Amino acid sequence: MPHPLKESPVKESPVSINSNDIVEARRVLDLESKALDVLSKGLGEEFTAIVQVLMGTKDRVIVTGMGKSGHVGHKIASTLASTGTPSTFVHPAEASHGDLGMITKNDTILALSNSGETSELSDILAYAKRHSIPLIVITSGGKSTLANTADVSLILPEMEEACPLGLAPTTSTAMMMALGDALATAVLNHRGFSAKDFGSLHPGGKLGQRLMLVKKLMHTQSDMPLVPLETFMKEALLQMTSYGFGCVGVVDSSGDLQGMITDGDLRRHMDEGDLMKAKVTDIMTPSPQMICATVLAEEALARMNKKGITSFFVVETSSDEDRKPIGILHIHDCLRAGLV
Repeated sequence: MPHPLKESPVKESPVSINSNDIVEARRVLDLESKALDVLSKGLGEEFTAIVQVLMGTKDRVIVTGMGKSGHVGHKIASTLASTGTPSTFVHPAEASHGDLGMITKNDTILALSNSGETSELSDILAYAKRHSIPLIVITSGGKSTLANTADVSLILPEMEEACPLGLAPTTSTAMMMALGDALATAVLNHRGFSAKDFGSLHPGGKLGQRLMLVKKLMHTQSDMPLVPLETFMKEALLQMTSYGFGCVGVVDSSGDLQGMITDGDLRRHMDEGDLMKAKVTDIMTPSPQMICATVLAEEALARMNKKGITSFFVVETSSDEDRKPIGILHIHDCLRAGLV
């Protein structure tokens, strides 16, 4: 008899696909994708003008909006900030109760409103005009108060909202969100914002791992297995064993890397007489490839996989003449950092 307090396991019935749900989902996605296509084809000089305003902003881009437009604004501000354009979101209602002080004369205001008649934005609009702060707008209301007040407006095309009631902002917010992405990437391109710049703003999580630089993972100075040109293989082998990288670098009197000996080199020369009495110059691979400290670790791992090697000696610059090793990177360092 089962224990009176112990419930019998409940078998969950498999979820069946509701064709009506799929039809509705496709209707929404088709409407929104059509709207994005119309939006894309209608872009013109206003878009370029807004990009120029953003590029000319001395301090920050202040994004604002109410309701669903406000939620979109949060995302746009975040995307701008993460791609090199300092930006923050100011809630229009909070602005009327002191947060106008967060906006300076060197900022640019990006206001979002589907109708263009959002009353909560009125104090921000008045503040922008009073202090000659650039005002750019994304709205569906081409003849609205917001559009008429703005220095430059991006007018969304008249498209059906995906909400079956035609009330909840759906298609319109999808277009706003996409325009925010388009503006952010256009400005990113103008600034020459690189993957390394992106990495400096995204040190955490999976992005941080992917954008980590070689210099963050490499072993430096006393951790490098290096021997001079005149070294015998007996001593070089001791260096290889004690450091555990499966290789040793060979440097000249100036400290420039002239060669590299790996486990593979040892195997290839094993049958050539007394290996321990040989000079490192007899065994080493001359002029080994090196990698710059500021290269992405992910790129270094890709090169290792492509060339079938497990280590790189690291140099300070990407110049072909720079052969002074400042560190060593092993494939295990990349794997420990979460790069796969």
